[in-house]
Amino acid sequence: MTALRASDVSVGDALPDWVLDVTPTRVIAGAIASRDFMPAHHDPEFARSQGAPDIFLNILTTNGFVSRFVTDWAGPESMVKAIKIRLGAPAVPGKPLRFSGEIASKTEESDECLVEIALRAANDLGDHATGTVVVSLPLS
Repeated sequence: MTALRASDVSVGDALPDWVLDVTPTRVIAGAIASRDFMPAHHDPEFARSQGAPDIFLNILTTNGFVSRFVTDWAGPESMVKAIKIRLGAPAVPGKPLRFSGEIASKTEESDECLVEIALRAANDLGDHATGTVVVSLPLS
């Protein structure tokens, strides 16, 4: 895995798109791992009774996949400093999430480069998550 450095990135650069296959197992495992036992994350009938099309990812699982999207791109020497996302359409089984992002800003401070990424995770229902992630990269 390649580790990005400050000199490797510029404002306006696009991150490689990534597609996440949303399966019932991923939805339920994410809810269990984050100790979110709300029935909408494991009981399809309950989820539908609440107006959702099916069980759906919880926000902590979405945050985890947002982090993975960015760190898979940035490499093992990067560190997520902040995630600020807004949820929209549900991420449900059978509707893959397509992640995309672009470098919105880049600043160098002391011994690190802070890169802000504007990102979007969307499926056929619309935008599931939009917002920003700040990640640090080594200067050299």
